[in-house]
Amino acid sequence: MEKTSLDETVKCMRKFLAENSMQQVKNRIKCLKRLYKNIKIMQDEIYQALKEDLNKSAAESYMTEIGITLSEISYMIGHVKRFSKPKKVHTPLNNFPAKSYRLPSPYGIVLIISPWNYPFMLSLEPLVDAIAAGNSVILKPSITAVSTCKVLGKLIEKTFNPEHVKIIYEHEESNYLIDNDMVDYVFYTGSTNVGKLISKKCAEHFIPVTLEMGGKSPCIIDETANISIAAKRIIWGKLLNAGQTCVAPDYIYCHKSVKEKLIYELTRQIILQYSTKPLSNVNYPKMINKKQFDAMVKLIEKDKVIFGGNYNEKTLKIEPTILNANFNDECMQNEIFGPILPIVTFENLDEVISYVNSHFKPLALYIFSNSKFNQNKILNNCEFGGGCVNDTIMHIANSNLGFGGLKQSGIGEYHGKVGFDTFTHYKSIVKKPMLELPLRYQPTSKFKQFIIRMFLK
Repeated sequence: MEKTSLDETVKCMRKFLAENSMQQVKNRIKCLKRLYKNIKIMQDEIYQALKEDLNKSAAESYMTEIGITLSEISYMIGHVKRFSKPKKVHTPLNNFPAKSYRLPSPYGIVLIISPWNYPFMLSLEPLVDAIAAGNSVILKPSITAVSTCKVLGKLIEKTFNPEHVKIIYEHEESNYLIDNDMVDYVFYTGSTNVGKLISKKCAEHFIPVTLEMGGKSPCIIDETANISIAAKRIIWGKLLNAGQTCVAPDYIYCHKSVKEKLIYELTRQIILQYSTKPLSNVNYPKMINKKQFDAMVKLIEKDKVIFGGNYNEKTLKIEPTILNANFNDECMQNEIFGPILPIVTFENLDEVISYVNSHFKPLALYIFSNSKFNQNKILNNCEFGGGCVNDTIMHIANSNLGFGGLKQSGIGEYHGKVGFDTFTHYKSIVKKPMLELPLRYQPTSKFKQFIIRMFLK
């Protein structure tokens, strides 16, 4: 899109917002219902696009992309009327007579920059929250997921007026919008390095920003855990999208006494869920492109491989691979975005807490334990965005829970009511009648001062 076209787009969006049609909650609900309906109509096209980009099966595409998006839309349709009402708050005596409330107001134009790994869901979930809050949206999906990007363009154009929601495709366009202070809020999902650059750009214009990034999310297994169930849930969570998931268990940190049993169960679960030949499994996802494939292959040190380790360059598939690792290995230096699962061991939980807290804050943390003491020790003392006890991934599938990171793994959160709040500015209002109590005015007197001191203490 030409810069002049972007200028015109923003101008039309400003006019649209000024007309206040989206201030009426019923219009927001109509838009959300239309989006829901069109996703259902285009479901087969979405499946096909995700298959072409990432080789996702229809079942995985629905569970992790389409279904979770529809769920967020349904949640907002059912709750946005209540969310949009002014929120009364207590008025202290020093403001008598008056009433006080917080007035939910949209920011205006929201720029959403989404990634390639869950190209459908991570584009539309924040968009749903932004629309529910009454904003106009400019969506910049990742062109790395080529087929899904095209389907998103078709869906957006079919569903929304262009002055309400507009899709753009080039990094230069999103940079232009931020650099020229043309948007009121930026929501970014992607790598930490790009997040830093966006944060700096936004800071120059005081544009509020939410950053959803990643990190090395630990999966801690103590000596009391149910190993067979833990292995089943870990393999499921790790191998969704072939490990290209920001909240995937990045590495296993297990008690040394359960390591051998855990390896046996992990291996058994890989075979049960993906067969003895996962590279030939039609439902096993692939790396998004050659660059990502090569980056993952470099992490596979043959002498460290416990299970797997094979790959197919033509199909861009990498076997589920378990590595016997230590903290100096290359696979433990940065986030793994593939089906590679290192295992390190500990002797006591203090080691775990010290290691986790001495590195970048992870986006997610998982603890498998039947000890409430151990569960609480990890949850209360480790620093992380969110997570699960005795499961993986599932905390992101609850619209009643906010989702977001901490420091390097993210700033801010969304989903459900928290998502509505993210894209909402709350105006604090005190409303008074014309009835007058003259205590605050000059001239003062000892009596006035006494009364004021009674109120303000």
